[in-house]
Amino acid sequence: MNRYDFQQRFDTSGPVILPVIHVHDAEQARRNIEVAIGGGCPGVFLINHDFEKDKLIPIIQEMRQLFPDYWIGVNFLAVTGKIAFPILGALQANGVQVDGYWADDARMDERRAEDDQPEADEIAAVRKSSGWSGLYIGGTAFKKQREVDPTQYAKSARLATEYMDVVVTSGVATGHAADVDKIETFREHCGDTALGLASGITPQNAAQYADAVDLFMVATGINFEEDFYNIDPDRLKHLMHLTQK
Repeated sequence: MNRYDFQQRFDTSGPVILPVIHVHDAEQARRNIEVAIGGGCPGVFLINHDFEKDKLIPIIQEMRQLFPDYWIGVNFLAVTGKIAFPILGALQANGVQVDGYWADDARMDERRAEDDQPEADEIAAVRKSSGWSGLYIGGTAFKKQREVDPTQYAKSARLATEYMDVVVTSGVATGHAADVDKIETFREHCGDTALGLASGITPQNAAQYADAVDLFMVATGINFEEDFYNIDPDRLKHLMHLTQK
């Protein structure tokens, strides 16, 4: 997706901020969505960090019922689109729209030729057959996945633009800021495709990425100190203020 079209979809000219809620239970998810709405965020991601994906599905259904018009994306931890897209398609067919899917690993391989990407091609075919109509945000050179040599970042970025709506990368681990040079390389080689950043974003460092990045996916940087599960409204307000143009 063109980065400017992506920003317009969320009615902003700066980075879109979508908090990542590490779901504990439905009540905690509801409470944090309300904080995100109150803070002016246009949407959220829900992720099953502590339990299997099947337990997240009824929570997704409940959140959609409670917030019928709010943008809700999901991350099924350690699951690729090959598994996720049929689930999302079935939910959509039953009236439960998931607006975005974030995969930790989009399964491209920069060690192979650009026209020889069997796993990514298979996922693309599954996505199409699922009928799901949301945004695909695919992890590329992403934390906790196969390590990618920095000399291959440019190729990784170019490959990613062929398979997903938003390319997303990260620092080396949760809570670790991404190297600025890495983000600049991704920005250059993603061209006009929307670029997301997930990990280590805080109110203190967001400005250094704001020109290059179209989507901030943030959790620990806006949560209460030493709290993995709950958004701090003050920290969120600070981040929102810094990234609005």
